[in-house]
Amino acid sequence: MGCEVSKFCCGSEPSGSNHGVTSSGVDDRIGEGNDLPQFREFSIETLRKATSGFATENIVSEHGEKAPNVVYKGKLDNQRRIAVKRFNRKAWPDSRQFLEEAKAVGQLRNYRMANLLGCCYEGEERLLVTEFMPNETLAKHLFHWESQPMKWAMRLRVALHIAQALEYCTAKGRALYHDLNAYRVLFDDDSNPRLSCFGLMKNSRDGKSYSTNLAFTPPEYLRTGRVTPESVMYSYGTLLLDLLSGKHIPPSHALDLIRDRNIQMLMDSCLEGQFSISDGTELIRLASRCLQDEPRERPNPKSLVTAMIPLQKDLETPSHQLMGIPSSASTTPLSPLGEACLRTDLTAIHEILEKLGYKDDEGAATELSFQMWTNQMQDSLNFKKKGDAAFRHKDFANAAECYSQFIEGGTMVSPTVYARRSLCYLMNDMPQEALNDAMQAQVISPAWHIASYLQAVALSALGQENEAHAALKDGSMLESKRNAL
Repeated sequence: MGCEVSKFCCGSEPSGSNHGVTSSGVDDRIGEGNDLPQFREFSIETLRKATSGFATENIVSEHGEKAPNVVYKGKLDNQRRIAVKRFNRKAWPDSRQFLEEAKAVGQLRNYRMANLLGCCYEGEERLLVTEFMPNETLAKHLFHWESQPMKWAMRLRVALHIAQALEYCTAKGRALYHDLNAYRVLFDDDSNPRLSCFGLMKNSRDGKSYSTNLAFTPPEYLRTGRVTPESVMYSYGTLLLDLLSGKHIPPSHALDLIRDRNIQMLMDSCLEGQFSISDGTELIRLASRCLQDEPRERPNPKSLVTAMIPLQKDLETPSHQLMGIPSSASTTPLSPLGEACLRTDLTAIHEILEKLGYKDDEGAATELSFQMWTNQMQDSLNFKKKGDAAFRHKDFANAAECYSQFIEGGTMVSPTVYARRSLCYLMNDMPQEALNDAMQAQVISPAWHIASYLQAVALSALGQENEAHAALKDGSMLESKRNAL
């Protein structure tokens, strides 16, 4: 039976009772994200490295490369996981305006949001950097679920958390949220729902505020083309319809069903037996209020929060349990390589890497120069051969030296060489150098599980247990995907 992740404990925020809401309705967890760094400006080189050169393997936006603004996952040198939104080059021609907008959003810090950490505006590049949310979008869990439909209690929790996020933004003077929909709701390490900060900025300086079908946009937006705080409440109403129905129903159709008292047709059949008639009726009433044609008749975020708190169910049950997603702190079965990395069994890791050889370099970004058959190329290959021989005979200091000369030759790029030198550094008690090499291996081959596993070992040696746990989990996930191919 496989070993499990237990050594690398996770330091994510606790998923304690009520998920921030006490029986009295007082939110005891919402507030400033004091553990987050201040907003900063990133260089394009830093973000290119973090995303392995904006590799397609790291795209997480819903429409992949076809999206007008592509979102990538990445990892900074300090191991913080990030999401990077790369705008279309013509989206924000005025870099000063882009920076001012980003800075304003970047001042917000709240546990109900995927917060903005920074931006980049070098040359024509315009990028936003946020916290990374690993457990997909509400759209995925509502409309395209695989293992289980979302439970009623979790849908109520989503509605409350998003209302709380909007209430916070409103209190901070950022009441306008562009194109609120199920793709803007993300799930963090503990599967708690958070509101993406991307909607607090338009997709471009002069761009539309709504990318969805016109059937879902507020009626006043169709008349004026302007977003108001009341428009955001209308969009929240469409989100409530998504939660009620499990489908993306046009508001006009939903309101017709409500007026005809045809509630059965509106409700998601997967929810049968999970809610009382009074609770279902109350949520429908709230959705109807949000979808009023007259903007002044819609509720504000504060009243939505007040209405949602009494409806909450299963307050003691963590979100990951309601969602059927393993907790960030839960144990995970590992492969033999994963087990060896968990135990920091360097001898076992060496045996596995030696046996694997260079098989994983096939298809990696290997670059050969025009000097391929020159003496320089031959010298470089000789250094690699000497390094491999030393590695095989466990002469790790000599192996590291030979691999360094091969890398410095610059004629060929090999993720395996970096992985092998990383292990050599670990054997010689040089964990920071080992971490650097493991990260470089991942830059070359973004989906390579061994690079993540070696990062986990190096991070553990550096005493960064939370980051080690995340890297080990990433390695296990990448290995599972690889084996499923």
